Amino acid sequence: MTEVSVIVTTKNEEVNIKACLESIRRQDYPAEKIEVIVIDNNSTDRTKELSLEYTNNVFNYGPERSAQRNFGVKKASGRYVLYLDADMQLSEEVLSECFNKCEKEGLIGLYIPEKIIGKGFWIKVRNFERSFYDATCIDAVRFVRKDKFLGIGGFDESLTGPEDWDFDRRIRQAGGVSIIKSQIYHNEDGFNLKEYILKKCYYSQWFNLYKQKWGESDPVIKKQLGIWYRYVGVFTENGKWLKLVRHGVLTLGMFSLRIRIGVMYLRGSYNRN
Repeated sequence: MTEVSVIVTTKNEEVNIKACLESIRRQDYPAEKIEVIVIDNNSTDRTKELSLEYTNNVFNYGPERSAQRNFGVKKASGRYVLYLDADMQLSEEVLSECFNKCEKEGLIGLYIPEKIIGKGFWIKVRNFERSFYDATCIDAVRFVRKDKFLGIGGFDESLTGPEDWDFDRRIRQAGGVSIIKSQIYHNEDGFNLKEYILKKCYYSQWFNLYKQKWGESDPVIKKQLGIWYRYVGVFTENGKWLKLVRHGVLTLGMFSLRIRIGVMYLRGSYNRN
């Protein structure tokens, strides 16, 4: 009987998809209890062909990842769902730890620590930055009980970018969540600083709609989109400031990156107004 459905969203991911699906195959959780579903968004490369080597559950759906994930969950037969991007890989114990923790503690959702992998200085900076976000309001649960996912209506398909935050907030209202120790590896090899900043600016187009949904005075909104928490609070709370002191070069690189993104966002907001 399927217990966990892993939903992978793709678009022209022939470079990454095999490593992602191989990591699911290598799980120490029983293979007969795992269902793999790939939701592709009109790829023009070999993504679908390569995916079919691992699962017959390969579908085409779009236009954005929110719609892809919702479609995948509706196709899922597992009691729990885990959603992944194609450039992610699971460490071997992720599914077993997620399933056991939820069953034992009566949880409906779990955060999974994310480690950025690849080569180069900016990859080290990105991984350093990401390490501060685990289980904060900047993060989002990835492993969820299917009935609870459907009960809140899944992802808001009118949002692209902040849809993870929006989903996380609503699922937390439906039941208990926690975090596991096993990691997801996010492959950002070939990281391009300019493309990264442009992608962040693209997602920022939906921030105003997200703020309208929850209210600009909402305390979580103020954290997620406010200067104080995004540039100070999330990096210093709960004693995390010690990491900043210990890793001075990475700290400088991280704040340089955050400032560049902030400037680009402010420019974009000004131009849109």
